[in-house]
Amino acid sequence: QRGRHLLTAPLSMKNHSVLLAVTLLGSTNAFVSPQARSTSTTALDATIAVFGASGLTAQECVYQGLKEGDKIVGLTRNPSKVVIPKGSGGADADKSLSDPNLTMIGGDVTNPADVAKVFENDIDGVIVALGGKTSDVGDSMLTDGTKNIMAAMKENNVKRMAVVTSIGAGDSKDQAPFAFKMLMMTVMKKIFTDKNNQEAAVKASGLEYCIVRPGGLTVEPPTGVINVIEGEAGSIPRADVAQFCLEAVKDADFPYVGKTPCISSVGGTSWVKDRSGAARGEMPK
Repeated sequence: QRGRHLLTAPLSMKNHSVLLAVTLLGSTNAFVSPQARSTSTTALDATIAVFGASGLTAQECVYQGLKEGDKIVGLTRNPSKVVIPKGSGGADADKSLSDPNLTMIGGDVTNPADVAKVFENDIDGVIVALGGKTSDVGDSMLTDGTKNIMAAMKENNVKRMAVVTSIGAGDSKDQAPFAFKMLMMTVMKKIFTDKNNQEAAVKASGLEYCIVRPGGLTVEPPTGVINVIEGEAGSIPRADVAQFCLEAVKDADFPYVGKTPCISSVGGTSWVKDRSGAARGEMPK
């Protein structure tokens, strides 16, 4: 059946569940997502579409998804540039990335026909991690490409998407460090106009979206520390951003659906993925 989505039609189940716990830093109290859940919250072997697959953050999504047993269908103008990422790849970083569960399609996200090729596969969730200089990709690539993706999602009954934008986009301008604000208003003005238009289109789509606004991106190994912040953003490894995006499209009860979380490795409220039996409410034997 085309267009399966994670909220109502789960795929094959793994032996462990995903539960999100949001822990308040500096406190012994924690908010944990409700325990009374259906089996659709169990971690799934999903088929995930990744757009902009050769980008540094998107490569992390591809690589980590494959490691978790997912099938990945990627679209990029440069399939040969999809390699094992520096952050999660360790000693294998920069080697060619190949896997039986990886389908890589060469194409342009602004071409609806290329986007449609991705959805010839049975897609469960979508990660949009587009990038590039406006001088290379045009002033409206992010918005135009994302609109094409969302149209194809609707045609194929795919509901869930994670869209990577940036700290400073939309209503998060005041969360950007001062020096970055200066760049946003000068040399990065065109790209931020596109990012803002992209976010507006996603919010108006009617889809189950999570707009992910990371702080300063690095290619360091994953820390496992992903903080949702309301103040000024710090840095965060792309590998941690990828983990957040994967959970956003795989967990039926992801707490930031319909929201625009700014994420950083420092400050704010910690997002924790807990796969333990205790987190699922299982009684000790």
